[in-house]
Amino acid sequence: MDFINEVNIISIVEHKNLVRLLGCCCSGPESLLVYEYLPNKSLDQFIFDHEKRKEMNWERRFKIITGTAQGLVYLHENPKVRIIHRDIKASNILLDWKLQAKIADFGLVRSFTEDKSHISTAIVGTLGYMAPEYVAHGQLTEKADVYSFGVLLLEIITGRQNGMITKTSEYSESLLTLAWKHYQIGTMEDIIDSNMTSNNCTNSMRRQVLRTAQIAFLCTQENALLRPSMSRALQMLMRGDEEIPKPTNPPFIDEDMMELNLCLVDSNGLLCNSSSSSVATMSYSSFCPR
Repeated sequence: MDFINEVNIISIVEHKNLVRLLGCCCSGPESLLVYEYLPNKSLDQFIFDHEKRKEMNWERRFKIITGTAQGLVYLHENPKVRIIHRDIKASNILLDWKLQAKIADFGLVRSFTEDKSHISTAIVGTLGYMAPEYVAHGQLTEKADVYSFGVLLLEIITGRQNGMITKTSEYSESLLTLAWKHYQIGTMEDIIDSNMTSNNCTNSMRRQVLRTAQIAFLCTQENALLRPSMSRALQMLMRGDEEIPKPTNPPFIDEDMMELNLCLVDSNGLLCNSSSSSVATMSYSSFCPR
C-alpha cells in the first residue's frame, strides 16, 4: 500500500524542492520506484558526520533549510491536493549536486480535503520527530510536519541528532530538551555546530543562526495551534528584520511516566501501529531551568 500511495501522490506534485519520480515498475517480484539521481545523497550523511559536516557552512545549511520549507509549503498549500508528509527528517532530505534540498520518501504521506481540520489515522513515523498530539491521539494536521521541521532545524544548527528510544537504546535527553534549556538561559551559542561559525562568522550570521533557532522552537511548541504554518515559518526565515514572537514550551516527556510498546519500534526508530493500539502514555510538563 505504501508503494501505491507513493506513486499516486508523487505523480501529481512537482516542485524544485521535491524529488522527481522518473518511473515505476510493479510487474516483477519486487515493486520499484525510479527517482532522479541525486549525487550528494541525504542531509543526515553530512550534518551527522564528523568530517563531512565541515563542508556545511551556514550559507549552505540555510539554503537547505529554506528549500525544505518551500517544499513543505507547496505540499501543504497545493491547490490540487492537501498533503502531509508525516516523516520529515534529515535522511529524507536529499541533496542535488548544488546541495539544493529535495524532500523524498512519500510512502507515509496523507492527503485530505480543506473541510477537515484534522484526520485520525494510524501512527507511523520516526520517534523524535513526531508531534505530541499525533503520537498521543493519532490526530494529524499540517502542524505535525511543522513540528518535525522544527526538530530538523535544531539538528542542522547543532549538528546533533535528536534522541530516540529504540529496542537497543536507553532513554536519553532529547536535543529539543537540551536546546530549550540553553535557549531559556541565553546560551544557545554553546551548542551551535562550530563547523559553520568558526571561519568568517559575522555578527549578522550569528543573529541569523539564533533567529533560526527561535523559529525552530516556535515550530515545536506543545500546543499545535501556536505553531506557525509552513508559509509563515518560511516568511520568518526570509525576513530577517521582522520581529517574531517568543516561543512557549515545547513538549517534555516525563521519563517516569512514559510507557512505550517497544516491540513496535524498529532499529531505525520507525514507529508503526494500528490506530487501535495503545502506543504511548505521555506526561507533558513545563521546564524551568535553575
